Amino acid sequence: MKKHNYSAGPSILPQEVFEKASKAILNFNDSGLSILEISHRSKDFVAVMEEARSLALELLGLQGKGYQALFLQGGASTAFLMAPYNLMKENGKAAYLDSGTWAAAAIKEAKLFGETITIASSKEENYNNIPKGYEIPADADYFHCTSNNTIFGTQMKDFPVTNVPVVCDMSSDIFSRNLDYSKFDLIYAGAQKNMGPAGTTLVVIKEEILGKNGRTIPSMLDYAKHIKAESMYNTPPVFAVYVSLLTLQWIKEKGGVAAIEKLNDAKAALLYAEIDRNPLFKGAAAVEDRSKMNVTFLLNNPDHTATFDAMWKEANISGLPGHRSVGGYRASIYNAMPIESVQVLVDVMKALESKV
Repeated sequence: MKKHNYSAGPSILPQEVFEKASKAILNFNDSGLSILEISHRSKDFVAVMEEARSLALELLGLQGKGYQALFLQGGASTAFLMAPYNLMKENGKAAYLDSGTWAAAAIKEAKLFGETITIASSKEENYNNIPKGYEIPADADYFHCTSNNTIFGTQMKDFPVTNVPVVCDMSSDIFSRNLDYSKFDLIYAGAQKNMGPAGTTLVVIKEEILGKNGRTIPSMLDYAKHIKAESMYNTPPVFAVYVSLLTLQWIKEKGGVAAIEKLNDAKAALLYAEIDRNPLFKGAAAVEDRSKMNVTFLLNNPDHTATFDAMWKEANISGLPGHRSVGGYRASIYNAMPIESVQVLVDVMKALESKV
């Protein structure tokens, strides 16, 4: 029986990707070797890395616009410190938008490098909304934001217009919607929420912003060195990069990010409509800031928890409990989540209404 995987990450991936990856584990490109043991310097894997980097830029509409794509290790958590290491000048400062747990973690790391200004925060409201009405200091070395807040189920719908370089953590909504990605100077995203398995992080960076802060940067944290080494400064996470490539190919075959966005809009609309219609449930995030990737919701009456939990588990739904910071439920409906699975959850919610 099919499991409907609502896990926030590591998360659902397309079935076609699993099938291709499983074959590569046994025999990659008819080489007689597994993708798990093949040399990262082999012709076959160099081709994987080159295509993955190129396809990432293509899908974001950034080819030929001065950007480089990298597949690195360390997760978004390492990018929290790589961004200020590479962009914050000695005695400089950076501006941060505090919209959730991971934004706060990025702020903590940036403070190690210099003046770090939190220009707006929704912490007092338990991050149930995206801060608005803020101003970015014109003399900031960069502005940092988090496009989608996985834990709290909020998502930035608009991004500020500024002459300051814009850095964005897109870990949980990368490749999910059409944006003008050229507005961003640095994008980073852990693969495990919408692109591949845990183990690699996509970094997309405008080359012209590098080498201007006067710092001596350790080699493994220097974006310029990784670019020069074509994302192979050290042994890359071969399998994670390969599966990410398969997922990027799947997105392209589906019609690209624009086509994926239409599917994501339909899934989110279906689920939010039921949350708003059903008197047993309520949304956890401000309506105008609701995420189309991570839908957070609560039962109005906690006494129904045991019944609802038993029902969704019986329907082969997995990964639905919300983060402890919010409670209730979190349905992560990433790119690979089919709308049929969302309908299963909606049907369970309707059945609960009938039952109680």
